[in-house]
Amino acid sequence: MNLVDVIIPTYKPDNKFLVSIKRLLAQTVKPGKIIIINTDKNVWDKAGIGEELNSLFEDSNTSLYLEHIEKSDFDHGATRNLGVSKSDAKYFICMTQDAVCADKQTVEYLLRGMDKSIKMTYARQIPDKKADKIEKFTREFNYPAESMIKSFNERDSLGIKTYFASNVCSAYERECFDTLGGFDTGEILNEDMLYAYKLIEHGYFIKYEAWAKVIHSHNYSGKKQFMRNFDIGVSQSSNPKIFKSIKSENEGKKLVLKTLKHLLSTHSYISAVRLIYISACKYAGFLAGKNFKKLPKGLIRACSMNKEFWR
Repeated sequence: MNLVDVIIPTYKPDNKFLVSIKRLLAQTVKPGKIIIINTDKNVWDKAGIGEELNSLFEDSNTSLYLEHIEKSDFDHGATRNLGVSKSDAKYFICMTQDAVCADKQTVEYLLRGMDKSIKMTYARQIPDKKADKIEKFTREFNYPAESMIKSFNERDSLGIKTYFASNVCSAYERECFDTLGGFDTGEILNEDMLYAYKLIEHGYFIKYEAWAKVIHSHNYSGKKQFMRNFDIGVSQSSNPKIFKSIKSENEGKKLVLKTLKHLLSTHSYISAVRLIYISACKYAGFLAGKNFKKLPKGLIRACSMNKEFWR
């Protein structure tokens, strides 16, 4: 049995994905297996990365497992559950294809955080060199330099952030994962947060491990931010048991105000204007998503980033 395997869903993987694999193979604690569940084999073949990917594993003790699924079969929870089913390791790590380990100890630090109570750890996300000022500050706000252990006891102080745990790069104990039924399926997104909720409700802890670092950021346009936050609103509306009593709007306001203060203090006035625009797009998308049941189906699909979900 391997100590740890890594599971990566992919769609249209590019060179950054190959860099991510190289960094994973160079870890101080090496994965026994890297499991790739790819959406759309035709797109994969056109990308032409298969041969180079295979060559990375030629002199490695880590094995590669690759499975292709149809685009219509992709589901954030179910696709990751499929990847987990191909592993027999004690722990597994979920990553996205655009997350790159910042150093050789990402896996080591993620696993170091596990104990009898902590059954999930997630990594700090460092913005890449192309990240704009807003995105850099957002990553620093959501992924600070100090580690944190979260449990049910933190609900009053942390609110919605109690359940925040991103599987851009996160580790799980397999036995506990199976006991709790894995990731929820049929969700538009937030499968990582919904699993974190299950963990905490069952008395387990989650650790944000700031020493485990991955490079990951996006410079989304206003339109993209609207669409992403529409999907977040849909997720929250679809899970009232979790989100009805714990609002996320206050955390969003706090982020906007702190970012604005930072931009003004550094005389980044153009970025401050853009922040107001981006924040308006986010909030409009979120409100629309929370009320998606009142919208026509065609409009819902147009507003969503995950269009295949609505088919």
